[in-house]
Amino acid sequence: MQKFILTFLLSFYSIIIVFSQETEHPGIFANKAEKPVLIDGILNEEVWKDIGWESNFIQTFPTDTAMAIAKTKVKVSFDDKFIYIAAILLNPEDRKKYVSTSLRRDYRGNQNDGISIVIDTFNDKTNGYIFGVNPYGVQREAMVGNGGLLTTDFNLAWDNKWYSEATIHEDHWIVEIGIPLSTLRYKDGAENWNINFYRIDSKYSEKTTWTPIPKNFNVTHTAFSRNLHFSEPLPKAGGNFSLIPYAAVATSKNNINGIEEPLKPSFGGDAKIGIGPAMNLDLTVNPDFSQVEVDEQVTNLDRFEIFFPERRQFFLENVDLFADFGTDRIRPFFSRRIGVDRDENTGQNVQNQILYGARLSGKLNEDWRIGAMNMQTANDPLRGISGKNFTVAALQRKVFNRSNVGVMVINRETMDMEQGGLNLVNGKHNRLVGFDYNLFSKDNRWTGKFFYHKTFEEGKQSNTGTGHAQLTFTDVNLMAGLSYSNVGENYNPLVGYTPRVGYQRIAPIMSYTFFPDSKHINRHGPGFESETLWTPTLGITDELHTLNYLIRLHSYAEVTLSANNQYTYLFFPFDPTRSGGEPLAQGTSYRYNYFGIEMKTDPRKSFSLIGTGQTGQYYNGQMSNFLGTAQWRVGYSANISMNISYSRLRLPEPQKDADLFLIGPRFDLTFTRSLFWTTFIQYNNQIDNVNINTRVQWRYAPVSDLFIVYTDNYFPDTFASKQRAFVMKLNYWLNL
Repeated sequence: MQKFILTFLLSFYSIIIVFSQETEHPGIFANKAEKPVLIDGILNEEVWKDIGWESNFIQTFPTDTAMAIAKTKVKVSFDDKFIYIAAILLNPEDRKKYVSTSLRRDYRGNQNDGISIVIDTFNDKTNGYIFGVNPYGVQREAMVGNGGLLTTDFNLAWDNKWYSEATIHEDHWIVEIGIPLSTLRYKDGAENWNINFYRIDSKYSEKTTWTPIPKNFNVTHTAFSRNLHFSEPLPKAGGNFSLIPYAAVATSKNNINGIEEPLKPSFGGDAKIGIGPAMNLDLTVNPDFSQVEVDEQVTNLDRFEIFFPERRQFFLENVDLFADFGTDRIRPFFSRRIGVDRDENTGQNVQNQILYGARLSGKLNEDWRIGAMNMQTANDPLRGISGKNFTVAALQRKVFNRSNVGVMVINRETMDMEQGGLNLVNGKHNRLVGFDYNLFSKDNRWTGKFFYHKTFEEGKQSNTGTGHAQLTFTDVNLMAGLSYSNVGENYNPLVGYTPRVGYQRIAPIMSYTFFPDSKHINRHGPGFESETLWTPTLGITDELHTLNYLIRLHSYAEVTLSANNQYTYLFFPFDPTRSGGEPLAQGTSYRYNYFGIEMKTDPRKSFSLIGTGQTGQYYNGQMSNFLGTAQWRVGYSANISMNISYSRLRLPEPQKDADLFLIGPRFDLTFTRSLFWTTFIQYNNQIDNVNINTRVQWRYAPVSDLFIVYTDNYFPDTFASKQRAFVMKLNYWLNL
């Protein structure tokens, strides 16, 4: 079966003929500035004189055939140290107020007015950078990998130094940007890059782009861009060496086991070293991630582990080189495994100190990318944790127009605590070797992923491999895809995220979208998703078949209705409530039906809702649940939201009923563009816990912060404290 499917997918791709979507455009030309440009939002320098501006932006939402209502003009220049970008964003009528959800850096969402620049410095239309500014001067930056097809390929957590200012006028607003060449990775002597600009305007509910982008694709897709021509080859970026030291004090108290950590200082830091213009070496010593925002808890009704994304800055540059091997449920590498280990006293996962690490990533040339990482964690005898050494290496080669092939090697070694943690324990290694092929056609219509990974452990010789084949076609109206996976029974990527092993899976998907001529409805259409899992001995063990219908309005509000049929075979006893009830027996199976709804209201309004819900059968009983967020935005200075999750489970004897609540109010105050205060409260009766996390952040210099963080966990019935911690951390970004 798998050989047939793999042959079909590869044969199908071999007959694809891809055509360019538009006549070749000459691009945009950047002349060299004679003098450095003062970044103040006032375009009074000679370089911004009338000639050389590009306009003619076209809508990509709500349609992709109309010219922009709100006109935009852009221009690019450069000198030996900076790339300069200016934009004049016109309005058809006088206007002084714009929509900004916050003054905090890295805003996102369709509700924010702003302009963003997508820069592809190696002309591969696959990897790049995004820099954006809103009318109030708030910045956003991101790294884009794999063409920006998935949300995981758009990484807003990446930070770096660059400069911008915005000014608001009667019928327009202006943005002026200066990006240091040392911030970017590019080829020495480059004469041209690829670039695109996109603007979101809330008043007219439109997204407009300089390079036309079909309405079925995101504006961040790097496949759609034009040339940026420089009047002379770019100079070398010069020395790119940054030190980011930190000093912190912290104290904690665990009232459950009676352990109290007195207030103590700690020191460490990172270094970023540019090795040539296209390669970066990150070094870290005793890194501290206490300032990272806490994960939002979820009510877990699944049989398997929940995935939370990486938020730690050290792991984020060129993250796609490491994180995009495999698929979302078969990840050979997941950086959150580093610095987390099992407390042998409690059986819980806890943070484990990282002693040091090094990370090399970037471009060798236009066709080759490389990534290598080594991290060492500490021994913790009190919790029975042995130190681990993690080595990861990835090599990627561009093939054809935008596709690539990659090889990954992962090695995790366990240190010997009895010998001071300096020697390895023989036989306790976990290794993985993997090969991936990522398909991206020139016009983005055809995408695919094909890979084979294999793990190596002491005593496990057979069934340790995993193969996957996936091919997807996306056109304006039709999207169709098919994927197949075969996960070996002894496949065990301990540094990855693969919740289950020992199965085969086939998953077709298809949808059709109508774009009506309507004043209110932007698009609508049906969709079908299906997955079937089976093993050679048991046959089919899991099925999920979904019919859905999407309706999206011009206001960005949308609703999706679905009907679902699911089948589950239990490999182990499972309590559907995860709250200590009588588990369902191992070896039993269940088929059940339920209806679902997903909805979003207009995000531009000061009050908005987003939520999902379902009702119907659940294993041998009934369930109704709702997960949603209500948000109230007070201008750009305050966001007050309430996250609510409620699940009502009714199960027959001997299982027990359950009403599971998770309530999480959040207060996000932005006093200025450099001073923020966030408080997050979570009550979760599934784990009988109340969590409070409050964080003050003062960005006193570019990418340099003072953090004050307090967190506490309580028993809900008595409000007796379980554990609490206080951290104050100061870091500074120093360019040398």
